[in-house]
Amino acid sequence: MALGNTAIRILVSVFAIPALVLLSYFGGVYFLSFVLIIAGISFYEFSIMVKSKGANVNVNFGLFAIIFLILNQYRFFFSQYNFLIGFFVILLLFELFRNNGSAIQNLGATLLGVFYMGIFGSTLIGIREFYPNINGMYYQGGYLIISIFATIWICDSAAFFGGTALGKHKLFPRVSPKKSWEGAIFGFVFAILAMILAKNVLLDFLSIKDAIVIGFIIGTLGQIGDLTESLLKRDAGVKDSSNLIPGHGGIFDRFDSLLFSSPIIYLYLTHLA
Repeated sequence: MALGNTAIRILVSVFAIPALVLLSYFGGVYFLSFVLIIAGISFYEFSIMVKSKGANVNVNFGLFAIIFLILNQYRFFFSQYNFLIGFFVILLLFELFRNNGSAIQNLGATLLGVFYMGIFGSTLIGIREFYPNINGMYYQGGYLIISIFATIWICDSAAFFGGTALGKHKLFPRVSPKKSWEGAIFGFVFAILAMILAKNVLLDFLSIKDAIVIGFIIGTLGQIGDLTESLLKRDAGVKDSSNLIPGHGGIFDRFDSLLFSSPIIYLYLTHLA
């Protein structure tokens, strides 16, 4: 008997969630490999999506840039700023000799993909490595990443069930017709509550203010990240970024909220916490 879509989603989650928890907990090259995989595949999915708009992403050079940005965040050996300047110059030279459709569309799509998956993805490493590997502190970064994952999942679930039960006012019908303000508010509130709970269970090294701020970031920018990816998919005329994950769509679909909220969480930790 064939499994329904909901059953497939649950089955995939049963295996995927423990794996994500373990990768986040142990960190190091394990979490680094995870980030490289999701960023690289998301970039490839994005490059396929934008073909319908006439953009031919420089996939090989873009993947190289993404891998470098993430590795450099893990073990700093070159200024990210200097690398991006050099990357942009070389990308322009590549496009000069490429002769493959619209140069403006190609450059714009490649840069968008590299910044979205490379820069945003590298901040996940920054969050995981924020606490030094001394005196047992290294696992704090793992606990924080696990809490961010859990908060995103809780936010998404609360938004879905709250919107299904009470949704009457459309949030952004041009981009995502099914989402409602009521659902978004449910997601926002539960994101903050989830981070407060995580602070009391796992994150005793964070202040209550830090927990609330991170919950606020996920409750707002996490949902905006989902809308942003929906905007890109709607413009490209696709339902999912790919069908790589049975019942869940593509990698970009699954990690859009994480990629969008992680840069602001990282900036908060490094400058304001």
